[in-house]
Amino acid sequence: DVQLQASGGGLVQAGGSLRLSCAASGLRRPDYGIGWFRQAPGKEREGVSCIRPSDGSTYYADSMKGRFSISSDSAKNTVYLQLNNLKPEDTAIYYCAVETFYYCSQHGFPGLFDYWGQGTLVTVSS
Repeated sequence: DVQLQASGGGLVQAGGSLRLSCAASGLRRPDYGIGWFRQAPGKEREGVSCIRPSDGSTYYADSMKGRFSISSDSAKNTVYLQLNNLKPEDTAIYYCAVETFYYCSQHGFPGLFDYWGQGTLVTVSS
């Protein structure tokens, strides 16, 4: 089975940075997308970014472009999300997830992702 472990969250001041990690295991499919989502208190889960390791394609929610960056390390079976210039409204639980059909083309839809990690909490103070 597929297991995902998100880590790297914490408490930072506005304007600070964090790097989140998503370690994957048991993923033996030839192609897939790994996405990051976040869910703020009282809000619905929203797509943040996605990467297709097979060709390196990356995708971002429009509001995240220029501040967030996704990357992958195939040797470590790990995907990273670099969060820069954090704002209080970025406070949320950040989840990584895998989907094996759309390959990030529908990265903004959490219902289309097959496997989920437990998430890591990012708190940005003002």
